[in-house]
Order: sequence, then structure tokens, then C-alpha cells
Amino acid sequence: MAAPVPLPFAHSERSSIGIEWEVALVDADSGDLRQAAEAILAAVRPAGGGDHPLITQELLLNTVELRSGKCTTVAEAAADLQRALDIVGAAAETLRIDLMGSGTHPFAQWSNQRVTDKQRYATLIDRTQWWGRQMLIYGVHVHVGIEDRAKVLPLSRAMLTVFAHIQSLSASSPFWGGKDTGYASNRALLFQQLPTAGLPFGFDEWSQLEQYVGDMMHTGVIDQFDEVRWDVRPSPRFGTLEMRIADGASNLLEVAAISALTHCFVEHFSTLLDRGEALPSLPPWFAQENKWRSARYGMDAIIITNAAGDEELVTDAIGRWLVELAPVAERLGCAAELDQVRVILRRGASYQRQRAVARRHAGELDAVVRSLVAEMNAGRPL
Repeated sequence: MAAPVPLPFAHSERSSIGIEWEVALVDADSGDLRQAAEAILAAVRPAGGGDHPLITQELLLNTVELRSGKCTTVAEAAADLQRALDIVGAAAETLRIDLMGSGTHPFAQWSNQRVTDKQRYATLIDRTQWWGRQMLIYGVHVHVGIEDRAKVLPLSRAMLTVFAHIQSLSASSPFWGGKDTGYASNRALLFQQLPTAGLPFGFDEWSQLEQYVGDMMHTGVIDQFDEVRWDVRPSPRFGTLEMRIADGASNLLEVAAISALTHCFVEHFSTLLDRGEALPSLPPWFAQENKWRSARYGMDAIIITNAAGDEELVTDAIGRWLVELAPVAERLGCAAELDQVRVILRRGASYQRQRAVARRHAGELDAVVRSLVAEMNAGRPL
């Protein structure tokens, strides 16, 4: 057995929040992806040099990541994202590039995409080959500050009981390479093909996580903890629990709504811990099944709600949670954003809206791209 690797957990204020939003660069004329991230990043670089604090590189050159600072409310984080979106949008417009948000591009071919020239990405592609090259996917990641390291793993396990709620609401990747996959979130199942991605292990103690990292580093699987890409993972560097569940969103309203729901879940479970109450949990086989069901069926998923195997339509479960979390949202200052989850329930998730556009246009997926760009510009579902 290898020596464990110490993972110091940075100080972070309770329920502080940060959001990362991966956005695609699409050609304004063809709707196909453009490999223009380097040009965009150069255009937005601050006058004093260095990287823009709210805009950064990603794996592929067709992508930029918008990120908020460390914020106290979802509204504050969303304002950061809007500023970043405005800056990137202005730079992109001069290149005849539109911005698009979704879990996948409806018709782009993964084999045509170029990888950002960074050693960590080159190492990833060299190791993972065909599967790594297929990572033509986009997500929204939500960091929530955890004030005590002892809470991190219990909260991580509890979040797996509401994983399907977040994945179903955010599902936005029904198309892949020009075909309807039959899945609401094809991204969810694509991403877990990477060797350190997917659902996290159910560690009970922080020392077990440190042993895992030691073993992975000793055997050359990873060089640093950031290469562990679980759907829910501790982020020791920031002192947060990072939820990487959600598909990429087509508009800021949905980013804010899904982030508010995530924020409230973490704070709710943290409060239960403070009261000495047991947190909900699911056997790993039920958590895995829920992930598959929500990826396949989205808002029509019948999810498993407890260890007894009881089941419920995910939208009914979300409706109940919105009522239960209302006082939490008031406390966190995100009541308005949490209420926007009802907009998604009413208008349909992005995968449903994308399919509706495709049906109206006899299956033409360039129309779907146009609709996603229009939602980005409008800031809300259309």
C-alpha cells in the first residue's frame, strides 16, 4: 500500500458559492464549432497582462470557461458570469462567433476538435486516447464553501440522494454527432468513461480519501488531486464541495436556478449535520441507477428515493424539495433564483426544448444551434 497523500482543506466561509460555466464558440454562419478560444482569450486579456479572472481556457479550443469569484449569493455569482459573458461576447462578435450553452453541440464531430496546448491536457489525451478525444461536452460546476472538513464527505454522500434532481433539470445533451441519442443527458454517460470520472467512492473518513490519492499517485493514475473528476468531489484547494453534475446551460437563468437548488441542498444537509441528525443516503447501486435513469429519461425519470427502494417521478420530487428548501433559500438570499426552477419545470428542460425545435424544423439541427444561441442572448429559456 502506498503512503497516503495529505490533503489540507483550505478555510472557506460556510455556504460561500462559486460557479463555472463552460460555453461553446460557434460560427455565426454555419453553426459549427470554431477553434477560436486562443483568439478570444488574447482579446480579453487585461491590459496589465495575465489571465482574465473570470474567463479561462478549457480542454478544447472551441470552449471558454466563465467563472465567478468567491461569492456570498447566487445573484452575486450570476452577476460575475454576466460580466464575463458580455466581455467574451464582444470579443467573439468581431470574429463572427456566437456563444452557445448546452451539454453537447448538436451536430459537431468530435474528431474535428483541437485540444488546448497545455501539458495536463496532452497527458489526459495521451492516456485516455479514443475516449478522451470524445470529450466534446460542456458542464456547469457549482462550488459551495464548507466550513469544517469533517462535513465534506457526509455532505458528498447526501448529495448523491439528490443527484438525479439536478441532472434531470439541467439535461441538455440529447444530440451527439448529428443524431438523437435517445438520452436526455448523453454528456453524463460520456464523461464517466474517463478513468477517474463518474460517481465518487463513498469514503467515510478523510484519511481514506488521502489513501486513495496516495495509491492513485503511486500507480501513476494521477499526478495531482485535480485530475480526479468525480461528479461530486471535494476541492481542498478552495475549501469547497464541488458539484459537477449539471450539463452545460443555454442561458443564465438556468445556471442561476440550478446553482440555487444546489446551494440550498448543501446548506440544508449541513444544517441537519449541525443538529446531529443523520443525513439521507442511498446504496451505491441505487445512486448509480438514478444517474442512469435521469441521464436517459430526464424529467420523466422515475427515481429511487431511499434505501427501501421507494420511487417517485423526479419532477414531483423536485416540487416537494422547492417547498422544503424555501426557508433555506431565504436564509441564503437566493429565493428568487430557486423559484426560477419552476420556469424549467414549466418550459421543459433544455433537452426537451432542443428536441421540440428539431421536430419543428424536420430534424434540421442547425435550427437547434440557432435556438441555443438565441437563449444565450435572451438570458432565459425560449
